[in-house]
Amino acid sequence: MKDQVVIVTGGSSGMGKYMAQKFVQEDCKVVITGRNEERLAETKKEIAGDKLDNLHTIVMDVREPEDVERMVRETVDHFGAIHHLINNAAGNFICPAEKMSINGWNSVIDIVLNGTFYCSREVGNYWIKEGIKGTILNMVATYAWDAGAGVMHSAAAKAGVLSMTRTLAVEWGHKYQIRTNAIAPGPIERTGGADKLFESEEAAKRTLNSVPLKRLGKPEEIAELAYFITSEKASYMNGEVVTLDGGQYLNNFPF
Repeated sequence: MKDQVVIVTGGSSGMGKYMAQKFVQEDCKVVITGRNEERLAETKKEIAGDKLDNLHTIVMDVREPEDVERMVRETVDHFGAIHHLINNAAGNFICPAEKMSINGWNSVIDIVLNGTFYCSREVGNYWIKEGIKGTILNMVATYAWDAGAGVMHSAAAKAGVLSMTRTLAVEWGHKYQIRTNAIAPGPIERTGGADKLFESEEAAKRTLNSVPLKRLGKPEEIAELAYFITSEKASYMNGEVVTLDGGQYLNNFPF
């Protein structure tokens, strides 16, 4: 994948940052996006090492179609092409369904579901025009097909992304040989989600007890999986969702 161009939305923190770092280490050309220019600059210094020219930052909001259009133009202008899109930008918070505000609901739906659509549509149309057999990798969650108390907004949004993943895999795979897949991570250390899960000792114990392997996942493990799925080694993988959660979602009766 040397010199292939990868866009990672929401790439200035959490799993996005580690995925971007992995692709940079593998000599890809990487664009990370986010809404905070200072955080993007700090992330670039942190993960690029001696490969600063391989990492470009774009300040944008996936909720804004005009920003997404600009992201595609700027990436092509800077690196000459786009080969892979990782829709990682997300928003979430814990809230009982009966207390969910309209603004809270719309915010998460807009970032996760609409943002994934805007980016996939814009990059996909670029690939179709240029005849590029690109790959899309979406980030979902096991509660997209299972359930999760307190995350009705996120579950609904991720379920939409899951359906979008499979639909695009069939439609764009058949017409244009564009592959679309997804990763469903479990609790991953050094991410905002993990911080919320470990707000108390009781919550930390409950989370670890729910994972058969009795540990959190590592963001580096997500990054390795993302690299594999987008690479030619996974060229026959299309419409698949790979769960990386230590067996948590299978564990209906924690020991």
